[in-house]
Amino acid sequence: MLKLLKTRGTALALAMLLPALTGCFVHVRRVPRARMPKTILNANAEQLSALINERYSQIHSMSAQVSFQLTEGGILKGKEKTYASFNGYVLMRKPGDIRVIGFLPVIHSQAFDMASNGQTFTMIIPPKNKAFEGDNKITVQSRKPLENLRPYIFFDSLLIQSIAPDDLVTLTADTRTVITPKKKHIDILPEYLLTVLRRKSPGSNVLVPERVIHFDRATLQPYEEDIYDAQGSVETEATFGPLKTFDGIEFPSSITIKRPLQEYQILVTFQNIHFNLHLTDDQFHVKIPHGMPVKNLH
Repeated sequence: MLKLLKTRGTALALAMLLPALTGCFVHVRRVPRARMPKTILNANAEQLSALINERYSQIHSMSAQVSFQLTEGGILKGKEKTYASFNGYVLMRKPGDIRVIGFLPVIHSQAFDMASNGQTFTMIIPPKNKAFEGDNKITVQSRKPLENLRPYIFFDSLLIQSIAPDDLVTLTADTRTVITPKKKHIDILPEYLLTVLRRKSPGSNVLVPERVIHFDRATLQPYEEDIYDAQGSVETEATFGPLKTFDGIEFPSSITIKRPLQEYQILVTFQNIHFNLHLTDDQFHVKIPHGMPVKNLH
């Protein structure tokens, strides 16, 4: 009995002491409130694949007036450098033709002109009196970011490629958080991740990712695509800006193309677009000026 009374007395003493302790040792601070979308839509892998294929089939060619802004550097280089934006044009024709032209700010002379047929590419840089030719895909990385630039990077980022009937896909649900500029709220944004996979080799049960398409579940619109290289690293991240109607078709108003392995990104902002025009072969041909040195890249 005496032992029981001592135990009750100790508990009573702790209970009386608790308010004082909490006042001294507990600190309360405000944190941003989390917000969820009012509407969250549901879909399965087949429905999202059909949405991608429908969007892809709408566009056969494109002629766009754009502006570019290049940023190079990152945590590996220890610094970032952003260049002034400049105007240009993008021509695209399925299945693999692309031409990208940029003009220097202020003086508006040609900064670069590059084109690819899906297999090989040509690029000239008049201000440096340099020309490059070679395979479409990068097999040997250069320390110079400009020499790692290929026209196909733009082609892959402009349109999310269709999903073939025999493609292997998997669908997962996730959330991402976005802090508002004044840090008053945190937006919790549910998303779907549609992953397109391939077998490492014929008959293999080892699967490797080819690309991951991110869908906003408030709209079921794709807002990002991550494209992987053969080693399973993210090669290109294409982030799509708000949709805008150009020439009767909804299309992102901007696309940010990130190349994390080379630490550079290109922001492409669309000023005007015409779709499904008849484009000729010569519009995808870059002529190298006589006497300009040509370097072959692999």
